[in-house]
Amino acid sequence: MKDEVRLMKGNEAIAHAAIRYGADGYFGYPITPQSEVLETLEALMPWETTGMVVLQAESEVASINMVYGGASTGKAVMTSSSSPGISLMQEGLSYIAAGELPALVVNVMRGGPGLGTIQPSQSDYFQAVKGGGHGDYHYIVLAPSTVQEMADFVGLGFDLAFKYRTPAMLLADGIVGQMMEKVVLPEARPRRTPEQIAEQCPWAVTGHAGKRKPNVLTTLELDSAKMEVNNERYQRTYRQIEENEVRYQEYYTEDAEYIFVAFGSIARICLKAIEDAREAGVKVGLIRPITLWPFPTKVLAGYSRKVKGMMVVELNAGQMVEDVRLAAEGRVPVYHYGRMGGIVPNPQEVMDAFLQKFPEAQ
Repeated sequence: MKDEVRLMKGNEAIAHAAIRYGADGYFGYPITPQSEVLETLEALMPWETTGMVVLQAESEVASINMVYGGASTGKAVMTSSSSPGISLMQEGLSYIAAGELPALVVNVMRGGPGLGTIQPSQSDYFQAVKGGGHGDYHYIVLAPSTVQEMADFVGLGFDLAFKYRTPAMLLADGIVGQMMEKVVLPEARPRRTPEQIAEQCPWAVTGHAGKRKPNVLTTLELDSAKMEVNNERYQRTYRQIEENEVRYQEYYTEDAEYIFVAFGSIARICLKAIEDAREAGVKVGLIRPITLWPFPTKVLAGYSRKVKGMMVVELNAGQMVEDVRLAAEGRVPVYHYGRMGGIVPNPQEVMDAFLQKFPEAQ
C-alpha cells in the first residue's frame, strides 16, 4: 500500500490511516458524527490483512478501558467517539495519563451540552485542553482542519504519544469528519513485532515473568510524598512537550494590523473572510493553532505586541478565546465571535462581526 490519492470523508481517512500506521487495535462505539471510523474499519477488515484488532465495545466506558489495557502492553491502540461519548471516557483517560501510557483518542465534536445536536461544534475545547478528567494532567491535542490532516495526524498523534508516553487526541469538528476531500494516504508501516515492542517499551506489562521481573501497572499511590514525586514527573514531561511540540500556521501575518485566531474547519472560513477583506484593503491575518495543547501562547503574545486587535472565531460560546486573552495579557483588545447549536457562519458573517468590533479597520 503505497501513497495514493483518494476521495473520502475525514472519518474514513482516520480509519485508513490507522491501518497504514500499523495500529494494533481499535476499540470504539458508534455515535454521530464519527460512526464512519468504526464502520470503515469493519468494512476494511484489517484483522485479515495486518492483524489489527477492531472491536465494537458495549459502551464508551468499556472502549476506553480496553484502550487502557492495550496501551499498557505497549501496543498502538486507539478509540474514537463524539462529545457525549468522550465525556464518558474521562476517568479512563485520566488513568491512561497517570499510567504514562501512549494512546490515540479521536473526538469528532457535536453540539452540546447534553445529547445536544448531531451537527458540528467546537464546544469540547475546555474538556480536551484543560483536562476533562480528574487530576493534574494534560494530553497532546491536535486540531485538524482538512481531510488530509485527519489522515496525517493519526501517525503524528501515535508518534507523539509514544515519544512522551502520554495520550494524544485528535480534536476535530463534525464538518471535518463528514466532509469529503482528496487525501494522499500514507505508505503502510508493518506492525511492530513483540520483540520490537519489548525493546521500544521496556515499561510494558507482559503478563508473565519471562527473562525478567514482570512490570506492574498501577495509578494508585497511598503515600502522599511518593504521589507528589509522580506528579512532578508528569509535569516535567508536560513542560518538555510545551517546549518542543507547539504547532501552528500563519496566513497573511507579515503586514497584518489585526489577527484572527481559529482552529479546525472555522480556520478555513476565516481564511476566506481574510482573503476577501484583503481585496478590500483591510490588513488582517490568521493564526491557526494546530496543537491546542500545547497552545501557541508565545506566538500569540508576540503578535499582541504588533497588531491593533485580535478576533477569535469558534463554534462555541467562547472557550479558546480565554487562552488567547491570557497570551495577549491585555496589550490589545481580544474579541470573540461564535455560533452554537450546529450553526456554521459564512465568511461574510465573520467579517461583519469583525468590523462591528473594529470599525476603524475599514
